[in-house]
Amino acid sequence: MSKKILIIGGVAGGATAATRLRRLSEDDDIILFEKGEYISFANCGLPYYIGGTIKERDSLMVQTVEGMEKQYSLDIRNFSEVTKIDPDQNVVTVHNSESGETYEESFDELIISTGAKPIVPNIKGLSEADNAFTLRNIPDMDQIKAYVTDKNVKTATIIGGGFIGLEMMENLKKIGLNVQLVEMSSQVMPNLDFEMAQQLHSQINLHNVNLYLNDGLAEFQNNGKKLVLQSGKELDTDMTILSIGITPANDLAKDAKIELGFKNAIKVNQHLQTNYPNIYAIGDVIQVHNLVDGSATNIPLAWPANRQGRLVADIINGIPAEYPGTQGTSVAKVFELTAASTGDNEKTLQRLDMPYHVIHIHPNSSAGYYPGASPINLKLIYNDDKKILGAQAVGTKGVEKRIDVISTAMRFGAKVDELSSIELSYAPPYSSAKDPVNMLGYVADNEINGRTKTIEWDQVDQLVDEKATIIDVRNDFELTTGKIPGSKLIPLNQLRNRVNELPKNQTIYVYCQVGLRGYNTSRVLVNEGFDVVNIDGGFKTYKIAKYEINNKPFPKDEDKVAKTPNADNLQTLQVDACGLQCPGPILKVKQHMDKMDDGQKMVVKASDFGFSADIESWAKNTGNKVLSNDIDGDTVVATVQKGQGQAKPVKQNPELAAELALNDGQLHETKEGATMVVFDGDLDKALASLIIATGAAAMGKKVTMFFTFWGLNVLKKNKVKKHGVAKMFDMMLPSNADKLPLSTMNMGGLGSKMIKSVMKKNNVDPLPVMIRKANDLGIKFVACTMSMGLMGVKKEELYSFVEYGGVATYLGDTENSNLNLFI
Repeated sequence: MSKKILIIGGVAGGATAATRLRRLSEDDDIILFEKGEYISFANCGLPYYIGGTIKERDSLMVQTVEGMEKQYSLDIRNFSEVTKIDPDQNVVTVHNSESGETYEESFDELIISTGAKPIVPNIKGLSEADNAFTLRNIPDMDQIKAYVTDKNVKTATIIGGGFIGLEMMENLKKIGLNVQLVEMSSQVMPNLDFEMAQQLHSQINLHNVNLYLNDGLAEFQNNGKKLVLQSGKELDTDMTILSIGITPANDLAKDAKIELGFKNAIKVNQHLQTNYPNIYAIGDVIQVHNLVDGSATNIPLAWPANRQGRLVADIINGIPAEYPGTQGTSVAKVFELTAASTGDNEKTLQRLDMPYHVIHIHPNSSAGYYPGASPINLKLIYNDDKKILGAQAVGTKGVEKRIDVISTAMRFGAKVDELSSIELSYAPPYSSAKDPVNMLGYVADNEINGRTKTIEWDQVDQLVDEKATIIDVRNDFELTTGKIPGSKLIPLNQLRNRVNELPKNQTIYVYCQVGLRGYNTSRVLVNEGFDVVNIDGGFKTYKIAKYEINNKPFPKDEDKVAKTPNADNLQTLQVDACGLQCPGPILKVKQHMDKMDDGQKMVVKASDFGFSADIESWAKNTGNKVLSNDIDGDTVVATVQKGQGQAKPVKQNPELAAELALNDGQLHETKEGATMVVFDGDLDKALASLIIATGAAAMGKKVTMFFTFWGLNVLKKNKVKKHGVAKMFDMMLPSNADKLPLSTMNMGGLGSKMIKSVMKKNNVDPLPVMIRKANDLGIKFVACTMSMGLMGVKKEELYSFVEYGGVATYLGDTENSNLNLFI
């Protein structure tokens, strides 16, 4: 029997659940509500678009509403916020922010995937700070990017050193800003332990980012231009990104008396059910079982949300499935470094009062003799039962690979010493014959079987204070990198001849650079009857942990954002327009050119050979310059320089003379607008009008499209309830732009399907996508209010960006037009 399943929220959890539900059943009625515009986007990529690493905004859109509805036959309602859940009546209340309509929707099964929201504390002066932002979704991203561009931002401050804070720090630095980061705790990236995070602190300072640890934001002053920290320190800033953390978006659940747990996240069982059996919850909003220590926790990461989305669909469809819990495997990029972790860290285990052992090693990512080998700082935590409790790694290459291997071993119950027996791929460019993961297993085996004893870096200072016997077994030239205070140098190759220098009545503590020679030393001395302890991870771990933050004032006379760079120093932009059909390549060129600096060059590739002529015409009409225009195999490759061509001259001829008026002795420029009346509602004519309009806009024309009578159907995006004559019109007319017929050869709709199939095969956008892109390009859409009244068309049916007017609106725009079409 078919079911009616409602999903609140899209992105990783909700969108995954919706598509899996459809794949499992064609009969169920599946409705997904999203209060914003976008239902499936790569939120982890938002900082990288702001920083320019991700060039195309559209590449962040995993699925569009139109595309997802068509592919999976789903009812997706964006701009639709669920404001109330009634678990007893199996009903939700929905408010459409575009139409203003509020209505109820019943359900058989409900999935809550509302995610998390940024923590925004009540900081004094925040309400007056117009330069403070959070980053959680596409609109947030657009606001930040626009503010940086429009407000001549020079200095940005990040509050919070978690994943988003660090990614924003790097990306804002990449676009040339002075950046400072404030973190209330003693370190950034809380999933790491302090000595591992210290490597990130060093790298952050290396990039001239000022880092303020153990300090928090107390107050905004001067409309956000000045920040006062809890320590009393004052920071000047042009903008502030609040990245303090996130909290489960639990308001709906809380109001519905759905049971909450850890950090007020929704409590669910192993079948992802709440205390109401037909109401499920997934993603960042739920409490999960910690696979390592068994505690209840909340772990807001994309992988668990995706996994839970798939499993909840299976469970609803009667497939035996359970979600066992989460171990929190994660990775992040911090400038050149990669930092990854899985399982619990020391701070968590100490809070839970769970005993553990620690291993630090510093192997190379690949064979040391192979060019490009780089060190990985690797940490493993395990208990007396040999259970792996967690692992952390920081380095430049091969970091996430090792953590993923350990994460897999943990998931399937491997003991710590069994890491040595995992058979991993080997070739000199990628690893050593004894992989770093294997090394961890060997070290653990030595410790478990009593072949070595170790202490950690944070115990060393106490040994120094107690004047313990500490032996440095490195070579003397290595002392230039530093040493542990009070330690005595006895290089390993001299040790056997100098054993008599060591006291046998006390413990001997030994260390080398990374731990291996220290282990070898301990074996020599143990065999001589000494009590020996090796300092885990060697001097390198100790030195990294002792790193001191070194902030420097930003140069006051530097203006990186405002100054115009020399054209010769501007980076050449690479644009790939292959696979796009006319006017797609020219549109893409125009979109990128708008963001470029004068003198900057663009190399654009297109697979449409007509682009070779188009780019010449476009450049000539827009004042840009084509430097080269060649065919390379099956591709057009053109190099264009912004603003270096001759601007299109003002036309002067007798026919226009009467329209030109003197203004301080100068002639007005020729009318360069374009207007178009779209009277017909056929698909082929609508496509033609949009192609011409976007082409005209790409050439720099200001375009107005005036839709009247049957043409209004082109602007429809959804149905609304109607009565009387309006309802009769609705029954006879297409419900939206995707339902338009062909003018000829429609064949009961078969012709439309055929043309759409051909369009898809040739990478031509569907009509609804064309309409949205045309709006993004600045094309003005006007709906004739007189025709709307006659045909019963309501504003709620049309796209939100449509303007409304009559013939006077249209004729007013034609005054500035030299192109006027009737379609």
